[in-house]
Amino acid sequence: MKRFRPQRAIAIGLLFLVVLAGAAFWLAGREAKVYEPAVQAQSMPEREPARENAVRIARSPLDLPGPVGDRPPQTVAVDMTAVELDGVLMDGITYTYWTFDSTVPGQMIRVREGDTVVLRLTNAPGNLHPHSIDLHAVNGPHGGGAATQVMPGETKAFAFKALNPGVYVYHCATPYVPAHIANGMYGLIVVEPAGGLSPVDREFYIMQGEVYADLRPYQKGHAAFDGEGLWKEIPNFVVFNGAFQALTGDNRMHANVGERVRIFIGNAGPNLASSFHVIGEIFDVVHKEGASEASTNVQTTLIPAGGAAWVEFTVDVPGEYTLVDHSINRALGKGAVATIYVEGPENPEIFQELGAI
Repeated sequence: MKRFRPQRAIAIGLLFLVVLAGAAFWLAGREAKVYEPAVQAQSMPEREPARENAVRIARSPLDLPGPVGDRPPQTVAVDMTAVELDGVLMDGITYTYWTFDSTVPGQMIRVREGDTVVLRLTNAPGNLHPHSIDLHAVNGPHGGGAATQVMPGETKAFAFKALNPGVYVYHCATPYVPAHIANGMYGLIVVEPAGGLSPVDREFYIMQGEVYADLRPYQKGHAAFDGEGLWKEIPNFVVFNGAFQALTGDNRMHANVGERVRIFIGNAGPNLASSFHVIGEIFDVVHKEGASEASTNVQTTLIPAGGAAWVEFTVDVPGEYTLVDHSINRALGKGAVATIYVEGPENPEIFQELGAI
């Protein structure tokens, strides 16, 4: 029988502790490396600076046609131009957008059920890529996409009858389609029912979309298109109306206490669903996916990629209301934030701050 040697046991124990500590430090190092990209995100190799000729591409949410109202069906002409241009993604970051009519989203088309729409699409002569338009309101092959494939300098047209009332997305349908959408080629077409929509005090036009740029928020320079991010469906920016926090600050929306607000809200995608929510409000009615029938008393509405809705609510209390995609990192991190500033008398029966008690 071997003699027990306490010195040897102690030495083995100490060696075991040293190995265990070394393994712990190694694992800690491995865990730290998982977060290295986030730490390094703010410091990147030297790259092309933000372009000085870049313009604001975010469409004003007030820039939409008025209600169609109660009128008979008619023929409506719509002219659109595909424009490629450098735009401001956020302060310090520019990006080359592909657009309809130089804004994101493109113009809101507004017609009546039964109207005949004649749509002419021009691809601006200075562009580098072919473009087209597919409208989800169309009953016909490719939604008009095949009929409107245009090279730079060309114009093509087609006609369709708006058969179904609702709110519909349109977007470019030229391969590679996800890239054309992600670069900003989308908008809404509203087909009002016979007799029109009920009157409201304010209407706003907002679209959510993803921007697959190779810079993250608060970095600097001219961002290139990130094809790998698109393939993995991981955008660095998720935005309203094409740019980071585009509808905030000096560009926020306004309303007054007691007014009824209608928001036409679309989700261009191309990949992610939107959990649309207004912090501090409950939607009185939601026409989910633009449906004729409404749901009532909704806190957050899910809008699929390529889908749209309209929501209505009455503002009862003054203050600033924040619109978000409630997949909340997309709002607080990636830019899907907008605000409505409401003015008017306080309403303590509904809401009041009590302070420290």
